[in-house]
Amino acid sequence: MSNPFDFMDHLLELESKIEELQNLSGQTGLDMSEEVRSLRDKLQSETRRTFDGLNAWQRVQLSRHPLRPQTSDYIDHMVEDFVPLAGDRAFAEDYAIICGLGRIEDIPCMIIGQQKGKDVHERRRCNFGSPHPEGYRKAMLKMRVAEKFHLPIVTLINTPGAYPGIGAEERGQSIAIAENIRDMAALRTPVVSVVIGEGGSGGALGIGVGDRILILENSYYSVISPEGCAAILWKDGSKAPDAAERLRLTAQALHELGIADEVVQEPAGGAHRQGELMSRQLGAVVARHLRELLAMSEAELRDARYAKYRAIGQWQE
Repeated sequence: MSNPFDFMDHLLELESKIEELQNLSGQTGLDMSEEVRSLRDKLQSETRRTFDGLNAWQRVQLSRHPLRPQTSDYIDHMVEDFVPLAGDRAFAEDYAIICGLGRIEDIPCMIIGQQKGKDVHERRRCNFGSPHPEGYRKAMLKMRVAEKFHLPIVTLINTPGAYPGIGAEERGQSIAIAENIRDMAALRTPVVSVVIGEGGSGGALGIGVGDRILILENSYYSVISPEGCAAILWKDGSKAPDAAERLRLTAQALHELGIADEVVQEPAGGAHRQGELMSRQLGAVVARHLRELLAMSEAELRDARYAKYRAIGQWQE
C-alpha cells in the first residue's frame, strides 16, 4: 500500500507480515499457506472496517492519493476506441482537461475529464489539475460537437479548483466557468458527471452540470477546500479536519443532501489499490445511467435537469 496515511498503519503491518511469511515460505520450503490465508482474511475484514469508519478529512486525504486513478486511467480501462480532441480554437491547448470521443460499453459518447498528472513533468504540464479558461472553453466546444451529433457526454471531475493566476483571470477564467455552467444547463444531450477525486469549487462546476451526478466513495465535492475554509473561518490551516466535517463534502453526505445521485463503491482499501477494477465498476455504472437518459426525449431530459437543480438545497423557515 503506497503512500500510506496514519489511519492505514495497522493495515500496512498486516501486509508486511503476509509478505514476510511468503518470503520465508519461499526460502525454507515450509508450507505457510494457512497462516497466510488467515492473515489475508483478517486484512480484508480490517480494511473494510477501517474504510467504512473514515471521517470526512480522511476521505479528503484519500481523494488526493497520488496513485488514485485519473482521467487517463479511466480512459485506458473504461473507454474503447478513444480519439482525443484538443484545443479551444482561441488561445492554447490546456492539458488539465482531456477531451475525446469513445465508447463505454458500446455507447458512443464524448468524454471530458480533468487530469492532475502522474509525475513531476506531467503535473507541471497539467498545472496540477487546475484548468485555465482555455480548458473550459475547449470542453464546451467538444460538448457542442456532442450535442450536434446527439452523443451523450461523460465528464470526470478531479480538480482542487480552477487556476486563479493573473493570466487566467485576464483571459476570463470566471466568465469561461460561468458560461459553461449556463450552457451545460441547456444542452440537448444527456450528461453524466462523475467526481473521481477532488471536486473543488467552480473548477469542478465548469464541467459538472450533469443530468446525473455520481461520486466515488472516497471523493469529495465542495464549494471550497477544507484548508481554504479553515483559513477563512479560523485563520488557521490546522483546522482543516474540522472544516471538512462542517462542509458536508463527503460522498455519503452529498447523497443524503440530494446533490449526488449515486455513490459508486470503491474496491476495498480505495480506488488506488485496484485501478482497473475501479474502472470496470465505474464503466458499468456510467453505462447504466447513460442508457436510462438516452431513453428519454429531449424535452423530458431538459425538464428533468431543470427540476433536479431546482430541488437542490435545504432550508428552515
